[in-house]
Amino acid sequence: MKRVLLLSAMLLMLVPMRAQMQAVFGYSTFYLPQQDMPYVETYLQIDAWTVGFVQQPSGVYKATVEVTLVARQQDSVVYVKKYDLGSPTVGSLDELDFSFLDLQRFSLPNGIYDIEISLRDKSTEAQAATVSEKVLISYDREHPVMSSVQTMAGAVPTQGEGTVFSRGGYDMEPYVSDYYPQDVNQINYYYEVYNIDKETGRKPFLVMASVEQMETGTRYEGVQSMSRKNSAQVVPVYGSLDISQLPSGNYNLIVELRNRDNQTMLYKRVPFYRSNPGVKGNEISDFALTFMGKYTDEDQLNTYLDALYPVASDAERRVCKDLIKRPALEEKQAFMYRFWTVRNAIAPEAEWLNYKERIDYVQQHFSYPKTPGIHTDRGRVYLQYGPPDFVRDEKNYVSANRIGRDGVKSEALINREGGGHDGTSDPGLSQGHVYYKPYQLWRYNTLPGDNPNRVFLFWDQHRSGYYQLLNSNAKGEVQESGWERRLSGGQLQEGVTGEVGEQFERGY
Repeated sequence: MKRVLLLSAMLLMLVPMRAQMQAVFGYSTFYLPQQDMPYVETYLQIDAWTVGFVQQPSGVYKATVEVTLVARQQDSVVYVKKYDLGSPTVGSLDELDFSFLDLQRFSLPNGIYDIEISLRDKSTEAQAATVSEKVLISYDREHPVMSSVQTMAGAVPTQGEGTVFSRGGYDMEPYVSDYYPQDVNQINYYYEVYNIDKETGRKPFLVMASVEQMETGTRYEGVQSMSRKNSAQVVPVYGSLDISQLPSGNYNLIVELRNRDNQTMLYKRVPFYRSNPGVKGNEISDFALTFMGKYTDEDQLNTYLDALYPVASDAERRVCKDLIKRPALEEKQAFMYRFWTVRNAIAPEAEWLNYKERIDYVQQHFSYPKTPGIHTDRGRVYLQYGPPDFVRDEKNYVSANRIGRDGVKSEALINREGGGHDGTSDPGLSQGHVYYKPYQLWRYNTLPGDNPNRVFLFWDQHRSGYYQLLNSNAKGEVQESGWERRLSGGQLQEGVTGEVGEQFERGY
């Protein structure tokens, strides 16, 4: 499983007015049958040019990302590790055209977990940003089972004691993305088979790999492999498929085990996207006959592709970025059709039209000079989660609170404590109001995979009509402890909850 971390310019996707910091997070699960011990392997790949490199005393440049890995089972933390991930050093800031990779391993018993990763670029004051993935671990010491299928950038035989990247006799570099561009002509994979000898005895078995088109299930006869393996308690399988002639599209890598009677014993699918504009499949032109065929303006299609970012996977984002950069009308129509068919095979056009309504709305209501609505924070949230269930829009909100050394007290609290307007029982309590900058509070009653009543607060910091996301309690969103103090222009003391903070907590 892979998850892209594409966060706001103040968090990940960071560069001092560079691009935004980009990182891809993935994981696999494996098993040590002799110890009856499952374990998790995590992969983190960060694009060097999107993080801050700081000059060291020696003169070279280095980036440092603070990483926190947490595994939770229900409400309990069962594993946590916090560490600094340092990049390779470079002699010049012109040498950042590379990515750096981190691999971690830790054991967890069978069960369902939420594995959370938080990243913070230590060259800035930005807070950490967090994403999480749900992980199922299920291994059996008595029955045959497969590990995760990990795709690899390449492999060489292990020499000597090996490294953290060594497994099954190979030194393997994980391929963290599920996007295969035109210049990558092979898909390499590795997995392990456990306890197969309990079913086959000493008899050999077949391991097969193939590629099928995701939408139709059609297998490409020219992209497959087969080999024989001897049964054992642990059987490592490393293989490679030539995808140089595979047209652009959504695919599944299929790996399977078959017995001597050609019966399938175990199999797994791994989705990936292939971008290969140099190879045209016969079906490409057929997409002009689908509901996407009516969109023939490439500038308009580029806008629609750009607007998919909030709901697209890592591979899909990369494809969108590639397609937007070049003329490719049929390929853009084909990608859009596949994108919505994957999400709703029965009614892809209805799914697309529902999302297009969101695009039209944010372009009309949230655009700002030189910034289309789809690139604004409100536009991104609206596209990702849909229309909010409640909106509070305040242009000049003034609270009726008093401000004192102990914070904010409402009029009702003052009266209840016996204070008065002309003389208060608390000498540190003074009269005053809190003047807030323009803000909008959006509440969603439900969000997929999150708790009820998630709130987003946007503010117009410069009173220019341009709103940015200031705080949210939704998973993976910006969470800033001192947000209300910023919204009030510093009028509230640190740690004090004012009236807008109470509105945020209530959701209205």
